[in-house]
Amino acid sequence: MRDKTQTNSAEPGDRLIRAGSVVFFLGAVATLVTLAPLFLGTTPFPTYMFGLSMLMGVGFLIAGAGVLQSIAAGRRRARRAGGTGGTRGAGSAGSAGDRQAAASR
Repeated sequence: MRDKTQTNSAEPGDRLIRAGSVVFFLGAVATLVTLAPLFLGTTPFPTYMFGLSMLMGVGFLIAGAGVLQSIAAGRRRARRAGGTGGTRGAGSAGSAGDRQAAASR
């Protein structure tokens, strides 16, 4: 059976990952701009520019939250597709309670 999900469909967490990557990129640019005067020997930027460099960490956290949300949605989808999980294969050993019940007979 072919997967019915289209390649361009948005999965849960995709927006967070995209937003996090944009924020991370802005933080990386701010870091480069902030550190450039230190290497060029010019006057350093004001302190708030160093605060903008923290956007890298914020973007990383946002993207990480999106990845976790995507993982959780995938697990929910797999759980729904697999049923309740109460059935066992023909070769399974069974639980400890099953073994005890069989041994007492």
